[in-house]
Amino acid sequence: MGESEGKRGGAWWRPRLPRSVRARRRAVRLVMAGCVLALLPSAWTHAVAADRLRTTADAPAAEVAVVFGAGLWNGRPTPYLADRLDAAVELYRAGRVKVVLVTGDNSRVEYDEPDAMRTYLRERGVPQDRIVSDHAGFDTWDSCVRAREIFGVDRAILISQGFHIRRAVALCQAAGVESFGVGVADVHDATWYYGGVREVFAAGKAALDAAFEPSPRFLGPKEEGVSRVLAALAH
Repeated sequence: MGESEGKRGGAWWRPRLPRSVRARRRAVRLVMAGCVLALLPSAWTHAVAADRLRTTADAPAAEVAVVFGAGLWNGRPTPYLADRLDAAVELYRAGRVKVVLVTGDNSRVEYDEPDAMRTYLRERGVPQDRIVSDHAGFDTWDSCVRAREIFGVDRAILISQGFHIRRAVALCQAAGVESFGVGVADVHDATWYYGGVREVFAAGKAALDAAFEPSPRFLGPKEEGVSRVLAALAH
């Protein structure tokens, strides 16, 4: 193949810019519109959670705290998950919550987020009978729906990282749980930046979940763990 033929053969994939000023302006508008549409779900989560974010110091009293899973290392909570659990311990010790609902992934026998979370809380003084486990919290929407439908939670303090807490609040609100979010602080490392970028895309799924309200991957029968603890405390 000659040089001129190679140039002709390889030219087909090169992007062609619009030639006229009008066409270029139209292309810029389309790109801008696409960016706006992509950011609308994030704007929605921020709007819903705007007046519902708190710290452990000013969180309102609620019967239940919900801690979302964030991975395990060698069977123990990752630093990010440990920070969430530490915030739950602080709220419990301050008397702001009575029950801690830990929700995470237990889709494999060898991987049990809720059990590891329960152990961590017990080691730090939260009584065994004040911790309830949701073993089918496979994503944020599933955790919120199950908190409401399976565990009967209608009001809760949600605990997660700052980059995730707005989405958690927005989804739990959509699932019928009156929610306040505590976003724990973390070092802005590579994981933090990854989480922030990931939220832009996860917000799109969250908006679809809130709009179409899909059933969780696993719903199952109602569980009385939370109501049983609260009933015992009421007597």
